[in-house]
Amino acid sequence: MKKNKKYSGIVIPAVTPLTTSLELDIAGVGKLMQHFADAGVHPFIAGTTGESTSLSASLRKKYAETAGQLKTPGTQLYVGISSLVFQEAVDLANHAFDHGADVAVATLPSYYALTESGMLHYFECLADAARGPLMIYNIPATTHMSIPLELIEKLSHHEKIVGLKDSERSDERLQESLQRWSARDDFSHLLGWAARSVVALKQGGDGLVPSTGNLHPALYAQLVKAVEENRDADAEFWQKGSDELGNLYQAGRTLGQSLGALKLLLELEHICGATVMPPLQNVPEEEKPALVEAWQVLKETYATK
Repeated sequence: MKKNKKYSGIVIPAVTPLTTSLELDIAGVGKLMQHFADAGVHPFIAGTTGESTSLSASLRKKYAETAGQLKTPGTQLYVGISSLVFQEAVDLANHAFDHGADVAVATLPSYYALTESGMLHYFECLADAARGPLMIYNIPATTHMSIPLELIEKLSHHEKIVGLKDSERSDERLQESLQRWSARDDFSHLLGWAARSVVALKQGGDGLVPSTGNLHPALYAQLVKAVEENRDADAEFWQKGSDELGNLYQAGRTLGQSLGALKLLLELEHICGATVMPPLQNVPEEEKPALVEAWQVLKETYATK
Protein backbone atom coordinates (compact mmCIF):
# COMPACT_ATOMS: atom_id res chain seq x y z
CA MET A 1 0.00 0.00 0.00
CA LYS A 2 1.39 3.39 -1.04
CA LYS A 3 0.99 5.79 1.84
CA ASN A 4 1.86 8.78 -0.31
CA LYS A 5 -1.39 8.53 -2.25
CA LYS A 6 -4.00 11.02 -1.10
CA TYR A 7 -6.85 8.51 -1.18
CA SER A 8 -5.60 5.40 0.60
CA GLY A 9 -5.78 3.38 3.80
CA ILE A 10 -8.74 1.86 5.59
CA VAL A 11 -12.06 3.43 4.60
CA ILE A 12 -15.04 2.10 6.55
CA PRO A 13 -18.42 2.07 4.76
CA ALA A 14 -20.44 3.28 7.72
CA VAL A 15 -23.91 2.16 8.69
CA THR A 16 -26.49 4.92 9.06
CA PRO A 17 -27.54 5.19 12.73
CA LEU A 18 -31.32 5.61 12.90
CA THR A 19 -33.79 6.30 15.67
CA THR A 20 -36.85 4.10 16.07
CA SER A 21 -38.81 6.88 14.34
CA LEU A 22 -36.51 6.49 11.30
CA GLU A 23 -34.68 9.77 11.74
CA LEU A 24 -30.91 10.23 11.84
CA ASP A 25 -29.55 9.28 15.25
CA ILE A 26 -27.13 12.14 15.89
CA ALA A 27 -25.73 10.62 19.07
CA GLY A 28 -25.20 7.34 17.24
CA VAL A 29 -23.33 9.12 14.46
CA GLY A 30 -21.08 10.69 17.08
CA LYS A 31 -20.28 7.34 18.68
CA LEU A 32 -19.65 5.74 15.29
CA MET A 33 -17.32 8.51 14.16
CA GLN A 34 -15.40 8.30 17.45
CA HIS A 35 -15.19 4.51 17.05
CA PHE A 36 -13.49 5.08 13.69
CA ALA A 37 -11.29 7.89 14.93
CA ASP A 38 -9.97 5.71 17.77
CA ALA A 39 -8.80 3.17 15.18
CA GLY A 40 -7.37 5.80 12.81
CA VAL A 41 -9.60 4.90 9.87
CA HIS A 42 -11.55 7.02 7.38
CA PRO A 43 -15.38 7.12 7.30
CA PHE A 44 -17.42 6.56 4.14
CA ILE A 45 -21.05 7.49 4.75
CA ALA A 46 -24.18 6.93 2.65
CA GLY A 47 -22.86 3.96 0.72
CA THR A 48 -24.32 0.48 0.35
CA THR A 49 -23.74 -0.44 3.99
CA GLY A 50 -25.32 2.90 4.89
CA GLU A 51 -28.63 1.92 3.20
CA SER A 52 -28.25 4.99 0.97
CA THR A 53 -30.88 4.02 -1.60
CA SER A 54 -33.51 3.87 1.16
CA LEU A 55 -32.66 7.27 2.67
CA SER A 56 -34.28 10.57 1.76
CA ALA A 57 -32.08 13.30 0.32
CA SER A 58 -32.72 15.42 3.42
CA LEU A 59 -31.54 12.65 5.77
CA ARG A 60 -28.46 12.05 3.64
CA LYS A 61 -27.65 15.75 3.73
CA LYS A 62 -28.05 15.84 7.49
CA TYR A 63 -25.73 12.84 7.79
CA ALA A 64 -23.12 14.60 5.64
CA GLU A 65 -23.41 17.77 7.73
CA THR A 66 -23.05 15.85 10.99
CA ALA A 67 -20.15 13.72 9.80
CA GLY A 68 -18.42 16.81 8.43
CA GLN A 69 -18.65 18.49 11.82
CA LEU A 70 -17.24 15.40 13.54
CA LYS A 71 -14.44 14.68 11.06
CA THR A 72 -11.18 14.03 12.86
CA PRO A 73 -8.06 15.97 11.77
CA GLY A 74 -5.90 13.77 9.58
CA THR A 75 -8.80 11.68 8.28
CA GLN A 76 -10.82 12.06 5.12
CA LEU A 77 -14.59 11.95 4.78
CA TYR A 78 -15.99 9.97 1.84
CA VAL A 79 -19.66 10.67 1.05
CA GLY A 80 -21.86 8.51 -1.17
CA ILE A 81 -23.93 10.48 -3.67
CA SER A 82 -25.44 7.66 -5.75
CA SER A 83 -28.91 8.40 -7.07
CA LEU A 84 -31.19 7.51 -9.94
CA VAL A 85 -31.62 11.26 -10.48
CA PHE A 86 -28.57 12.94 -11.98
CA GLN A 87 -29.26 16.39 -10.56
CA GLU A 88 -29.87 14.95 -7.11
CA ALA A 89 -26.46 13.25 -7.21
CA VAL A 90 -24.85 16.56 -8.17
CA ASP A 91 -26.74 18.33 -5.38
CA LEU A 92 -25.73 15.72 -2.80
CA ALA A 93 -22.10 15.99 -3.90
CA ASN A 94 -21.90 19.76 -3.72
CA HIS A 95 -23.78 19.88 -0.42
CA ALA A 96 -21.30 17.35 0.99
CA PHE A 97 -18.32 19.38 -0.22
CA ASP A 98 -19.82 22.48 1.38
CA HIS A 99 -19.88 20.63 4.71
CA GLY A 100 -16.43 19.11 4.89
CA ALA A 101 -16.44 16.09 2.59
CA ASP A 102 -13.13 15.28 0.95
CA VAL A 103 -14.40 13.09 -1.86
CA ALA A 104 -17.77 12.06 -3.33
CA VAL A 105 -18.39 8.42 -4.24
CA ALA A 106 -20.87 7.35 -6.92
CA THR A 107 -22.19 4.15 -8.43
CA LEU A 108 -23.92 3.96 -11.77
CA PRO A 109 -27.66 4.73 -11.63
CA SER A 110 -29.20 1.28 -11.73
CA TYR A 111 -32.65 1.55 -13.32
CA TYR A 112 -31.59 1.60 -16.98
CA ALA A 113 -29.02 -0.81 -18.38
CA LEU A 114 -26.24 1.38 -19.76
CA THR A 115 -23.86 0.83 -22.65
CA GLU A 116 -20.18 1.59 -22.13
CA SER A 117 -20.77 4.90 -23.87
CA GLY A 118 -23.58 5.63 -21.41
CA MET A 119 -21.39 4.78 -18.42
CA LEU A 120 -18.62 7.03 -19.69
CA HIS A 121 -21.04 9.87 -20.34
CA TYR A 122 -22.62 9.58 -16.89
CA PHE A 123 -19.39 9.76 -14.92
CA GLU A 124 -17.94 12.51 -17.09
CA CYS A 125 -21.06 14.64 -16.61
CA LEU A 126 -21.09 13.97 -12.88
CA ALA A 127 -17.41 14.83 -12.47
CA ASP A 128 -17.83 18.02 -14.50
CA ALA A 129 -20.75 19.14 -12.33
CA ALA A 130 -19.35 18.24 -8.90
CA ARG A 131 -17.29 20.86 -7.11
CA GLY A 132 -14.75 18.37 -5.77
CA PRO A 133 -13.05 15.00 -6.29
CA LEU A 134 -15.13 12.03 -7.45
CA MET A 135 -14.47 8.34 -6.86
CA ILE A 136 -16.09 5.69 -9.06
CA TYR A 137 -17.87 2.88 -7.19
CA ASN A 138 -18.27 -0.43 -9.01
CA ILE A 139 -20.74 -2.84 -7.38
CA PRO A 140 -22.49 -5.19 -9.81
CA ALA A 141 -24.34 -6.90 -6.93
CA THR A 142 -26.64 -3.88 -6.67
CA THR A 143 -26.35 -1.99 -9.96
CA HIS A 144 -26.37 -5.18 -12.08
CA MET A 145 -23.68 -3.64 -14.28
CA SER A 146 -19.92 -4.07 -14.22
CA ILE A 147 -17.88 -1.04 -15.23
CA PRO A 148 -15.15 -2.28 -17.62
CA LEU A 149 -11.59 -1.58 -16.51
CA GLU A 150 -10.70 -0.06 -19.88
CA LEU A 151 -13.51 2.45 -19.44
CA ILE A 152 -12.32 3.26 -15.92
CA GLU A 153 -8.85 3.80 -17.38
CA LYS A 154 -10.30 6.48 -19.66
CA LEU A 155 -12.14 8.11 -16.76
CA SER A 156 -9.03 7.98 -14.58
CA HIS A 157 -7.51 10.78 -16.65
CA HIS A 158 -10.36 13.18 -15.88
CA GLU A 159 -8.94 15.87 -13.60
CA LYS A 160 -11.61 15.33 -10.93
CA ILE A 161 -11.88 11.52 -10.97
CA VAL A 162 -9.44 10.30 -8.33
CA GLY A 163 -10.03 6.61 -7.84
CA LEU A 164 -12.06 3.42 -7.92
CA LYS A 165 -13.84 1.67 -5.07
CA ASP A 166 -14.32 -1.82 -6.50
CA SER A 167 -16.63 -4.38 -4.88
CA GLU A 168 -16.69 -6.82 -7.79
CA ARG A 169 -15.51 -10.25 -6.71
CA SER A 170 -13.13 -11.30 -9.45
CA ASP A 171 -9.51 -12.31 -8.91
CA GLU A 172 -8.71 -11.64 -12.56
CA ARG A 173 -10.19 -8.14 -12.35
CA LEU A 174 -8.31 -7.44 -9.12
CA GLN A 175 -4.98 -8.46 -10.61
CA GLU A 176 -5.50 -6.36 -13.72
CA SER A 177 -6.60 -3.37 -11.64
CA LEU A 178 -3.48 -3.51 -9.49
CA GLN A 179 -1.29 -3.81 -12.58
CA ARG A 180 -2.95 -0.75 -14.09
CA TRP A 181 -3.07 1.61 -11.12
CA SER A 182 -0.77 0.61 -8.28
CA ALA A 183 2.01 2.77 -9.75
CA ARG A 184 -0.27 5.71 -10.57
CA ASP A 185 0.14 8.52 -8.04
CA ASP A 186 -2.99 10.30 -9.28
CA PHE A 187 -5.47 7.41 -9.18
CA SER A 188 -6.31 5.10 -6.27
CA HIS A 189 -7.68 1.59 -6.10
CA LEU A 190 -9.70 0.79 -2.96
CA LEU A 191 -10.91 -2.79 -2.62
CA GLY A 192 -14.42 -3.50 -1.36
CA TRP A 193 -13.88 -7.26 -1.18
CA ALA A 194 -12.64 -8.00 2.33
CA ALA A 195 -11.72 -11.61 1.59
CA ARG A 196 -8.85 -10.41 -0.62
CA SER A 197 -7.53 -7.73 1.73
CA VAL A 198 -4.04 -9.13 2.26
CA VAL A 199 -3.66 -10.13 -1.39
CA ALA A 200 -4.53 -6.64 -2.58
CA LEU A 201 -2.32 -4.80 -0.12
CA LYS A 202 0.69 -7.02 -0.77
CA GLN A 203 0.41 -6.37 -4.50
CA GLY A 204 0.18 -2.60 -4.35
CA GLY A 205 -3.45 -1.88 -3.54
CA ASP A 206 -4.08 1.52 -2.02
CA GLY A 207 -6.65 0.60 0.57
CA LEU A 208 -9.63 -1.38 1.77
CA VAL A 209 -13.34 -0.63 2.23
CA PRO A 210 -14.57 -3.37 4.61
CA SER A 211 -18.09 -3.23 6.05
CA THR A 212 -16.91 -5.41 8.95
CA GLY A 213 -14.83 -2.40 9.99
CA ASN A 214 -18.00 -0.97 11.53
CA LEU A 215 -17.68 -3.64 14.19
CA HIS A 216 -13.92 -3.93 14.49
CA PRO A 217 -12.01 -1.15 12.68
CA ALA A 218 -8.85 -1.83 14.70
CA LEU A 219 -8.63 -5.30 13.13
CA TYR A 220 -7.98 -3.72 9.74
CA ALA A 221 -5.45 -1.29 11.17
CA GLN A 222 -3.60 -4.31 12.54
CA LEU A 223 -3.89 -6.12 9.21
CA VAL A 224 -2.39 -3.19 7.31
CA LYS A 225 0.44 -2.84 9.82
CA ALA A 226 1.27 -6.53 9.57
CA VAL A 227 1.42 -6.34 5.76
CA GLU A 228 3.61 -3.25 5.84
CA GLU A 229 6.02 -4.93 8.26
CA ASN A 230 6.07 -8.18 6.26
CA ARG A 231 4.71 -10.19 9.18
CA ASP A 232 2.92 -12.73 7.02
CA ALA A 233 1.61 -14.94 9.81
CA ASP A 234 0.08 -11.96 11.60
CA ALA A 235 -1.41 -10.65 8.37
CA GLU A 236 -3.07 -14.01 7.75
CA PHE A 237 -4.35 -14.09 11.34
CA TRP A 238 -6.13 -10.76 10.86
CA GLN A 239 -7.37 -11.83 7.43
CA LYS A 240 -8.88 -14.91 9.06
CA GLY A 241 -10.49 -12.64 11.63
CA SER A 242 -11.96 -10.47 8.89
CA ASP A 243 -13.33 -13.55 7.13
CA GLU A 244 -14.89 -15.01 10.26
CA LEU A 245 -16.43 -11.74 11.42
CA GLY A 246 -17.83 -11.09 7.96
CA ASN A 247 -19.31 -14.57 7.76
CA LEU A 248 -20.90 -14.06 11.17
CA TYR A 249 -23.45 -11.56 9.90
CA GLN A 250 -23.31 -12.19 6.14
CA ALA A 251 -23.31 -15.98 5.61
CA GLY A 252 -26.75 -17.32 4.70
CA ARG A 253 -28.23 -13.83 4.53
CA THR A 254 -29.07 -11.49 1.69
CA LEU A 255 -27.23 -8.17 1.58
CA GLY A 256 -30.18 -6.42 3.20
CA GLN A 257 -30.51 -9.05 5.93
CA SER A 258 -26.81 -8.78 6.69
CA LEU A 259 -27.15 -5.06 7.36
CA GLY A 260 -29.81 -5.77 9.97
CA ALA A 261 -27.49 -8.30 11.61
CA LEU A 262 -24.56 -5.87 11.52
CA LYS A 263 -26.63 -3.17 13.20
CA LEU A 264 -27.76 -5.61 15.89
CA LEU A 265 -24.11 -6.29 16.75
CA LEU A 266 -23.38 -2.56 16.82
CA GLU A 267 -26.27 -2.13 19.24
CA LEU A 268 -24.67 -4.74 21.51
CA GLU A 269 -21.52 -2.61 21.48
CA HIS A 270 -23.57 0.49 22.42
CA ILE A 271 -22.51 2.30 19.25
CA CYS A 272 -25.89 2.74 17.57
CA GLY A 273 -29.33 1.18 17.50
CA ALA A 274 -30.40 -1.81 15.44
CA THR A 275 -33.10 0.02 13.48
CA VAL A 276 -32.92 -0.34 9.69
CA MET A 277 -34.83 1.65 7.10
CA PRO A 278 -37.70 -0.12 5.28
CA PRO A 279 -37.80 -2.15 3.15
CA LEU A 280 -35.08 -3.79 5.28
CA GLN A 281 -36.09 -5.57 8.47
CA ASN A 282 -34.48 -6.18 11.84
CA VAL A 283 -33.09 -9.61 12.70
CA PRO A 284 -35.86 -12.05 13.71
CA GLU A 285 -35.95 -12.71 17.45
CA GLU A 286 -35.24 -16.42 17.04
CA GLU A 287 -31.93 -15.69 15.26
CA LYS A 288 -30.56 -13.26 17.81
CA PRO A 289 -29.20 -15.62 20.53
CA ALA A 290 -26.90 -17.56 18.19
CA LEU A 291 -25.67 -14.38 16.53
CA VAL A 292 -24.91 -12.73 19.86
CA GLU A 293 -23.16 -15.80 21.26
CA ALA A 294 -20.96 -16.18 18.17
CA TRP A 295 -20.06 -12.49 18.26
CA GLN A 296 -18.89 -12.72 21.87
CA VAL A 297 -16.54 -15.61 20.99
CA LEU A 298 -15.08 -13.88 17.94
CA LYS A 299 -14.79 -10.57 19.75
CA GLU A 300 -12.56 -12.21 22.34
CA THR A 301 -10.57 -14.19 19.77
CA TYR A 302 -9.70 -11.13 17.69
CA ALA A 303 -9.37 -8.54 20.44
CA THR A 304 -6.72 -5.88 19.85
CA LYS A 305 -4.83 -3.84 22.41
